[in-house]
Amino acid sequence: MTRRTRADIAAETRAAILTAAAEVIAEIGFENVRMRIVAERAGVSTAALHYHFDTREKLFAEALRFSFEHTGRDVYQTGTETDSATKRLARIISASLPTTESLHREWAMYQELWCRANREPEARAVAIELNRAQQGWIEETLADGIAAGEFARCDTAAHARLISSLCDGFGVQLMFGNPSLTVDSARAAIWAQAVGVLGVTGEFPEESR
Repeated sequence: MTRRTRADIAAETRAAILTAAAEVIAEIGFENVRMRIVAERAGVSTAALHYHFDTREKLFAEALRFSFEHTGRDVYQTGTETDSATKRLARIISASLPTTESLHREWAMYQELWCRANREPEARAVAIELNRAQQGWIEETLADGIAAGEFARCDTAAHARLISSLCDGFGVQLMFGNPSLTVDSARAAIWAQAVGVLGVTGEFPEESR
């Protein structure tokens, strides 16, 4: 049996706190969050929570980054050695919409972040950071597809920004429950705009839903 080090325990505690924070923020909103509530959800003392995060604002920012990084790993680790840029682009689009319970929770946090970003420079910096990272995933995938001869050439930065913006727009409508929109119709609309200039034909890949 491997003995856990202090660093292992600290990392596990931090992950538990960030997971709990993401859940609580999504459920009741940032303004209603108290450090005590997060500590109780994480199963740690308030002292332990304050050791890792001394303010709600820092906890919120790190919870967003933590959730975003997990989504990124899911997108890239799902692939196989024979993975294609087309399939990866489809997974990124799915992961950029509130298509699962965890992604719905992540989206709820993003909506909190965007509201705060209008007023607070720190929140604005986090919003820009995460937006650039998401566009970076898309741009890298487009470049890989072009290099492999899978996609037609395009301005990868501009096209990544377009795809990201489409995901944001449709994601907001899915979150507030637009009755004329479903996850499948949102994905199909984004996919049509995303692959039209890339020379890719066909509907959204079934295995990436």
